[in-house]
Amino acid sequence: MHPFSHSSVRYRAAVLLTASLLAVGCGGTISRAADSSSASDPTDASASEQLTVSEPASPQYGPATSGTNAATGSGSASACLSAESGTPAAVHGALSVRGTDLIDQSGNPFQLKGISTHGLAWFPQYVNEDAFRTLRDRWGANAVRLAMYTGEYGGYLTGGDRSALENLIDQGVQAAEHLGMYVIIDWHILSDGNPNQHTGEAADFFRRMSARYANHPNVLYEICNEPNGGTTWDEIRQYADQIIPVIRENSPGAVIICGTPTWSQDVDQPAGNPLSNPENVMYALHFYAATHKDGIRDKLIRARAAGTPVIVSEFSICDASGNGGIDYESAEAWKRLLNENNISYFSWNLSNKAETSALLVPGCQKTADWDDSDLTETGRWVRRLMLGQ
Repeated sequence: MHPFSHSSVRYRAAVLLTASLLAVGCGGTISRAADSSSASDPTDASASEQLTVSEPASPQYGPATSGTNAATGSGSASACLSAESGTPAAVHGALSVRGTDLIDQSGNPFQLKGISTHGLAWFPQYVNEDAFRTLRDRWGANAVRLAMYTGEYGGYLTGGDRSALENLIDQGVQAAEHLGMYVIIDWHILSDGNPNQHTGEAADFFRRMSARYANHPNVLYEICNEPNGGTTWDEIRQYADQIIPVIRENSPGAVIICGTPTWSQDVDQPAGNPLSNPENVMYALHFYAATHKDGIRDKLIRARAAGTPVIVSEFSICDASGNGGIDYESAEAWKRLLNENNISYFSWNLSNKAETSALLVPGCQKTADWDDSDLTETGRWVRRLMLGQ
């Protein structure tokens, strides 16, 4: 694959164009190593039954502005939906990266406060506009992350219904855009720890996604969730240097998120060896507060000091398995670090799975409009975090 080189002029023009378009309305246990010295290869093979979608919540934003913008791409390309006026994406427009900061269309630092789905194949019922509206209006969220597992049971590359999974992505993108929220399309490698295993499939996926959502400035792309199993930064870099140009061909101004070694903990490693196409790219850090403490926080601090733009595209306040006890002291330390540095974050996970990181209690049958009694302790803590409480 020949790398695609885009000029800074084209890049800036694309950011301005997408900003203008939006302005007019256009599983089982997941284990992560405690630090770089320990490693195990986690998998997740749980499933969930479909639940009934509840009635829509009352909107708290203005009506959608007029205007549509046809997107290109293979399959059933979706039209660019109008965002409700006054919503996060309608106000802040296309995002980009400047130095270590994520910034909005006006050049002001911007913090994404988001919720990640669990695997789309296992908990599809939460990918609906009512759920996202609840997260926006009652939790203070301005973004969602759509986790497309690749190597696990029912994943995109392991027997899952690709058409149905891509339809869920489209449903999620359209719902987020209508609500004026940002959305990450996440290529969720996990048990398939080295992203180079599926470079061809990833390139095809992101080629079609970036074409389909080329005119959707609220869409971000996460190209490799959690590289692990001894995968080095050089190997991740080799993969990213092939995938990023594919996205840039169609969406030259999109923000792209690249995972880092050891389940996206070693965010300090790219500093001395950044990607070949670093414009508008952020590097992922994932943490689970009961396991990842001062050592990982120090890596984040060092990375930013070296000029590396970091995004926490996944976190929880329990241990690295996604289960176990909550460490409130460590969680509060992470909260301070993120907010003091305006670092974007996404909480794992929107499901009623029987694990600590799930935001909903196992008995909850609602897919939106959750009351306090529907939330786990993690869910209540995350809601307070987003609301600034």
